[in-house]
Amino acid sequence: MAELLKVNNLRTYFYRNEGVVKAVDGISYKLDYGETLGIVGESGSGKTVSVLSLLGLIRRNGRVEGGEAIFDGKDLLKLSKEELREIRGKDISIIFQDPMTSLNPIMRIGIQIMEPLIWHRLLSDKDARDRAIELLRVVGIPEYKTRFLDYPFQFSGGMRQRVMIAMALACNPKLVIADEPTTALDVTIRAQILNLMHEMKEKLNMSIIFITHDITLAMNFCDTIIVMYAGKIVEYSSIEKFIKNPLHPYSQGLLNSTLDIEKKEGSLRPIPGNPPNLINPPEGCRFHPRCSYVQEICKEKEPELREIEEKHKVACHLVKGGNLNA
Repeated sequence: MAELLKVNNLRTYFYRNEGVVKAVDGISYKLDYGETLGIVGESGSGKTVSVLSLLGLIRRNGRVEGGEAIFDGKDLLKLSKEELREIRGKDISIIFQDPMTSLNPIMRIGIQIMEPLIWHRLLSDKDARDRAIELLRVVGIPEYKTRFLDYPFQFSGGMRQRVMIAMALACNPKLVIADEPTTALDVTIRAQILNLMHEMKEKLNMSIIFITHDITLAMNFCDTIIVMYAGKIVEYSSIEKFIKNPLHPYSQGLLNSTLDIEKKEGSLRPIPGNPPNLINPPEGCRFHPRCSYVQEICKEKEPELREIEEKHKVACHLVKGGNLNA
């Protein structure tokens, strides 16, 4: 498959009074056309910052310190603010976690869907209006012609998220970044939203970066998975390989701390401890203070992300020959 995005050694730091937070500290991955890439990990692992860095959307005290992000032949990290504005919403769209804080509360939702089409000069006002109404129909909004004139507060959480998807799809983007798009939704609505995103991906042949805390959700929705911990990638694998053999102790910990109705009672095992302070992360493997398999080398030397088998990379000293030799 053709390559749409390639990220090499991306580093994003935040400068605070108490020190430098190394939120994303040297990550590399690629994304093909039509592929869904899942990025999972605890809060503070760098998932969201890693993608917002590509579009120049990090906070003022943050800075991309190095790396490259080649999107469709262009390095996003070298583009000016004006050039990035031409890409955001048109070639790359974002579905944010909470649609109530992402939608303008005093603007009708139809106008908000029309906005990127008009701003990017893709359609006239009339054609943009027709396109917005059609998108509301496509994403499953009941009575879409009349609801075009409604405000965000008149929609439920699931319907607002559908509006966000309609906005993201308005310009037929090549890449959609979905940042925890189902967190605030109940299980039934979550399934509907994920099915809708999958249908749109197949229909438009777009790529998706899916950011989530829920590792089982990523395993069911994505083609490839990245597990991040403390600003680093600790495992990077095709879903098929990952389901059969998750190798990093942190990946195993995420799975063991996830409720599974097929497992016997008492099998839920949380990961001990807390994520490290990224101003002063631990030496060696950043996961070693919480790892039950820790050895001396883990405390002294940082493991490299290396290929264990085709389409399966792990950053762990103890993984050898496709097994965790603890």
